Formats: sequence, C-alpha cells, structure tokens
Amino acid sequence: MVDPRRVRVVGVGARRGVGARHGVPQRGVPQPVIYWVNRERRAHDNWALLYAQEQALAHGVPLRVVFCLVPEFLGATLRQYDFMLRGLAELEADLAAYNIPLTVLLGTPKDVLVPFINTEQPSLLVTDFEPLRIKKQWIADVAIAISAPFYQVDAHNIVPCWEASTKLEFAAYTIRPKIVRQLPKFLTEFPQLQKQGASDVIPSGARNDWSHIRTTLRINTNVKPVDWLVPGERAAREMLQTFVSRLHTYADRNDPTVTGQSNLSPYLHFGQISAQRIALDVMKAINITADRITEIQPLADGFLEELIVRRELADNFTEYNDNYDRFEGFHSWAQETLNVHRSDVRAHTYTLEQWERAETHDELWNAAQREMMQTGKMHGFMRMYWAKKILEWTSSPDEALAIAIHLNDTYELDGRDPNGYTGIAWSIGGVHDRAWTERPVYGKIRYMNANGCRRKFDVDGYIRRF
Repeated sequence: MVDPRRVRVVGVGARRGVGARHGVPQRGVPQPVIYWVNRERRAHDNWALLYAQEQALAHGVPLRVVFCLVPEFLGATLRQYDFMLRGLAELEADLAAYNIPLTVLLGTPKDVLVPFINTEQPSLLVTDFEPLRIKKQWIADVAIAISAPFYQVDAHNIVPCWEASTKLEFAAYTIRPKIVRQLPKFLTEFPQLQKQGASDVIPSGARNDWSHIRTTLRINTNVKPVDWLVPGERAAREMLQTFVSRLHTYADRNDPTVTGQSNLSPYLHFGQISAQRIALDVMKAINITADRITEIQPLADGFLEELIVRRELADNFTEYNDNYDRFEGFHSWAQETLNVHRSDVRAHTYTLEQWERAETHDELWNAAQREMMQTGKMHGFMRMYWAKKILEWTSSPDEALAIAIHLNDTYELDGRDPNGYTGIAWSIGGVHDRAWTERPVYGKIRYMNANGCRRKFDVDGYIRRF
C-alpha cells in the first residue's frame, strides 16, 4: 500500500474525492483512474503509478496512463527529446505487458489533457510531484478546468518534499536531520506493479506513432543525441548495477579524469529510475539498513548524502523559491555582496557565443564546456568551476546566471532540473553556502581557480581529453 503521506490534494473535484467510492457514470461505463505521467517515466518503482493502480483495483475501474508531449520546452534540444522519447517508447511497451495503455497527447496540458479528461470523465486523476514553475502552472491549469478529483504523488524524493519540510531550507545542514529522521518510514521496498484486466488493453494498431510524434517537435536539432548512454528504464537498471559493482571508485568522484561518478543523473532527471531504488541497492551492497541510516555518519560525504540529502534539498529549493533561476532567489547576503561588486573591473568578458564555442582564454574552462557539448554530461566537480568562471568573466551576476542556465539546459541531458538550477545558484549566488573571504567580482561568494583544480586532479590530462 502506498503511504498516504506521499499523496496530496491538487483539486477535490465536483463529484467525489479519493476515499469515497469511485463511482460509475449514469451511462453505466466504469470511470477510469488516469495517471498523468510527468516526471516519473518508468513502469517500476513508481509510487505515483502504484497509487493510481491501487485506487483503480480497489474500485474495480480501468487504469490509463497519459503523457503530454509539449513540442518545445525551456530550450530543450534534439539531444534531450531523443533521450526522453526513446524512454517513453520503452515505457509504452513495459506498461502494455501489464495491460496498461499509454496515450501520448501532443500539446500543452491545458490544450490537450483537459479535453481528454473531460471526455474520459475519470473517477480520479493522479500526477507526479513537480517543483518547477512551468510544471506547477500546467498542474494548476488542469486543476481549475476539470471536475474529477486530482491528486499528486511524490515519487521522486524518498522523503516526500512536503513531509521533509514545509519551508525553504537554508542549507544542507538544516534539512539533513529532517530527512534522515524520516528515512526509516519511507525508505522501504516497492510493491510490484500488477497486471490489469484484459479489457483495458488497447489494440496494437492503436499504439503511439513515435515517428509521427517526432515530426511535431519544434526544437533545435543541431545539438545531437549522445551515443555513449542508452535511454530507458532497463538501461538505467544496468547502469545502477554497474555502479554498485564499482562502488569503491566513488572515492574518486571529484577527479574528472577517472570513472568515479555513477552516471545516473540523466536517468534520474528523465524519471527512468527511482532514487529510492538506487538507495536500496546501494545500501544492500554496503550492508546499511534503513534504521542504521539514521546515523548520519555513514552518509557523510558519500554517495547516499548526494543522492538523498543534496538532491532532495534541490527539490526543496525549487518548490519553495519561485525565483530559483533568478538573482532575486539568492540569499540576501549574497545579493548584497554581489551588488557591491557589480562595477568591479573584470579581467575578461565574453559574449554568449564565445562561451558557447568554448573560446575563452582558460583551456580548463574550455575543456569543461567541450565535455558538456560532446557528451551531454559535465563532471560534477567541473560544473562548479565552470559556473564560477562565468560569474567572474561576465558583466553582471544576472548575465552570468542567464548564460550558465542557457548553456546547461542546451547541452546537458539533465538540464531544466532542480539539481541544475540549484547547482548554478550555489556557484554564482551562494545558495546553500556561507559567506567567504571577500574578493573582487565574487564579493563573499566562494571562489575557485585553476590552481586549486591542479591540486585535486590532472588538469592537463583533462584538457587533453577534451
């Protein structure tokens, strides 16, 4: 059974809410439960899908899954759309094995989902927790336009965002004890998805036409898909098992010249794997139970700290701070210090085009940009250096923020993500950080330079690689 604390009301509907019997319309056709999949695009280890099925089975009604494909989204390119669509095609096949149809609607939720809902007249609409502004607006647009009860499930965070905290947290140290204290309640094994009745099956001829769907996109096709990473839930599981088998390499995670990171972030971003599944498998490998995880020391500076505390802190930041991608979203001390240094002379300044083409004087920065352009994924340590140098070599922190977000969202597979916005806000605006020694341009924002990188890894080797 899905923990009810994972579920919150979006709209109560004009007829009935969850907890009442999901009824039958007057014409005698069972009202389906519809799961509007957004963030969690996987068939397994998905609390939102499990909750929708739980309600459908309890009330003897069909279950349908719907995805709204928006033809352009926050500057996403062919690279990101290809990864998403190939994953969705796999999701369709996976759901079909359980007699659960997936319908792809082409357009914004307001334009295509609302008419679909009003036609289907579901007894319940379920969707994913979404902390980004545009997704919140989609959900709000649907909520005011339908009469069905509408619920949201946090299947992204191990501790649901609204259970971990009801306010914007200052830093990791303020949210960590709140999350860790609740992990034993929520860090549990998943129930299995069940097969629906055969009457729910859509004939194979009615499946989604993925070739046609691709023709509807209005996106930048110059940024090509990557070939080193296979999308989809099965590939995500394989990547997880590969990482678990080499957990010892995570000790080298801050060295971009070695394979130390998990490479799971694109799969997490596209909802093709659950963070909870990752945590459970990693804990099993290192023999840590949910009860022991309340002792924070095993988490400190390790993979589970990044996966759970830091990642869920990013959702907290975007959920409770509508200015997560703007200068106004920085802490007041950071805004003040950056404003004091707005007129400081910059040693170098570059245009967006120069940044994008990796044409700065700094070969280390250029290598990081090229890594992102070529692979769709920049090493985590280099992301910090990369963003801080954009602050140092642009005319204002506002411009730096806009450039960093544009480049990140154009080339990174996991762009347009709470982790990306939070990481850039940390690097440029001191979010979730403290004030440091004051210096030109940065003010009291934490500083990084190439010499510091040289003390940590083989900078020349990294530059040669990219």
